[in-house]
Amino acid sequence: MPLSNMLLQLARGLLTSVNIFFLTLLFTFPFGLLVALARMHKNPILSNIARIYISIMRGTPLMLQLLIVYFGPYYVFGWSLKNYPPFVAVIIAFVLNYSAYFAEIYRGGIASIPVGQYEAATVLGYSKQQTFFKIILPQVVKRIVPPITNEIITLVKDTSLAQVISVMEMFTIAKQIANAQSSMVALVVAGVFYYVFNFLVAVVMEQIEKKLDYYR
Repeated sequence: MPLSNMLLQLARGLLTSVNIFFLTLLFTFPFGLLVALARMHKNPILSNIARIYISIMRGTPLMLQLLIVYFGPYYVFGWSLKNYPPFVAVIIAFVLNYSAYFAEIYRGGIASIPVGQYEAATVLGYSKQQTFFKIILPQVVKRIVPPITNEIITLVKDTSLAQVISVMEMFTIAKQIANAQSSMVALVVAGVFYYVFNFLVAVVMEQIEKKLDYYR
C-alpha cells in the first residue's frame, strides 16, 4: 500500500479518535462536577449513591464498561443493536468512566479551599451559588489542572479501546494495515500521531495553567 493511502486511512481513524476525545471531555467536565457535588452533599443518600458510582467506575476496567454499555440494553431489555450505533455507546461509556475520575479530582480541589473564603464571601453578601462559581471554582480549576492533564492524556490513549465494540479508530486501522502488510510502519506512524496529539494537549494545558496563575 502506498504511503499516501496508508496516511489517509490513519487520518480517518484519527478523526474518529479526536471525536471520541472531544465529545468525552465536553460531557465529562460538567457531569464530573455534578458527581463531585453529589459526593460532597450533606444528604447521605445522594452522597452514598455518588460514592458507589465512583467506586464502580474506578474499580472496573473501561473495556468491560464499554461492553456492558453497548450489549447491556440488548441482553437486559431486548433492544435491537441496529438502532444503537457503537460510537454512541463509546461516548456514553467514556463519559461515565472519566466522570468518576474527574469527580474525585474536583472533590479534592474543592476540599482544599480554606473555609475562611466561604465565610468571607458570606460577609460580603454573596449567595452560595455566587460564592462557588465566582470565588471557589476559579481557584479549584487552577489547582486541578495538573491532575486533569494526566487524565486527559490517558484519555487520548484510551480511545484505542473503542475497538472492542468495532469502532474504527486510529489504532484499529493501524493494526489492520500492519497485519495486511506484515509491517510495523502503520503502528509506528500511529504511535507518532498519539505522541503529537498528547504533546499538543500538554502544551495547551500548560498555557491554561499559566493563565490561571492569578489564583495562586
